[in-house]
Amino acid sequence: MTKLALMFPGQGSQAVGMGCDLCAAYPQMRDSYAEASGVLDYDLEQVCAMGPAETLARTDVTQPALLANSIGIFRILADAGLRFDAAFGHSLGEYSALVATGALSFDDALRLVRRRGQEMLRAAETNPGGMAAVIGLPDEKVEELTAGDDAVWPANFNSPGQVVVSGAKAALDDLATKAAEAGAKRVIPLVVSGAFHSPLIAAAQAPLRAELETTEWHTPEPAFFSACSLEFETGDFVELLSTQLVSPVRFTQAVKTLYAAGYDSFLEVGPGSVLSGLVRRIAPEATVARAADADTIGALREDARYWEVA
Repeated sequence: MTKLALMFPGQGSQAVGMGCDLCAAYPQMRDSYAEASGVLDYDLEQVCAMGPAETLARTDVTQPALLANSIGIFRILADAGLRFDAAFGHSLGEYSALVATGALSFDDALRLVRRRGQEMLRAAETNPGGMAAVIGLPDEKVEELTAGDDAVWPANFNSPGQVVVSGAKAALDDLATKAAEAGAKRVIPLVVSGAFHSPLIAAAQAPLRAELETTEWHTPEPAFFSACSLEFETGDFVELLSTQLVSPVRFTQAVKTLYAAGYDSFLEVGPGSVLSGLVRRIAPEATVARAADADTIGALREDARYWEVA
């Protein structure tokens, strides 16, 4: 029997129009955007439908938008009888996974990710930096190149041969030279507003922790797996999510750990197809599917492995 892990993106489409087809077709998506708008005090569906793109690209808007989109899709699937055994996420996606497993309410998640985005922006303004994807080097080599450097750090272990680093601009430039000399195929600067998942945004931790400490938490059911701690977590989410803010996302290791534990199927729930593509490189023998729009949701409904038997 398929052992299914849901995975929720922390990166994905930020394009104007995100989720609009699903709002038109599914009340669960409309309700998710309406709930989000009530918490955020602005019309999130309108922002996603009309932009402007510059607003949607801001991390304090992008994060609630991605959360609302992912949870709207999850609700569509859950109402249809989705059966799953665990959930995990990439960065922001951990909040979506906590909602899906019942550890966190959707309203509280929206409040938390809005604050998370706001504080990340403030910290990035205080300590400017950026991110770059190193393509074609083993994880261990990237760790070696950043070891001992107090201005650049591994931020996302996305798949074998793809590691994102965060740091100050000069340090990123220096790392790009070292990576090329070590045999990297490419080093690609990313269009981001800060050096996320690094000590450069540590100033965001205290205010986020204050929000986390006012939140009601529950034991996840089904299981929640963290791509930060690489453990099935059942409590102390305050510490986990505070630490996660400045720690690398170990997505490669998370997928390998889950696959070794018998999770042979991975379903990406949310906009885009980034995580699906990464899993195909990390665990080629695993079954991979996604639910991102009306077409992919429709195709998924035809696969009996994912649904409760009435």
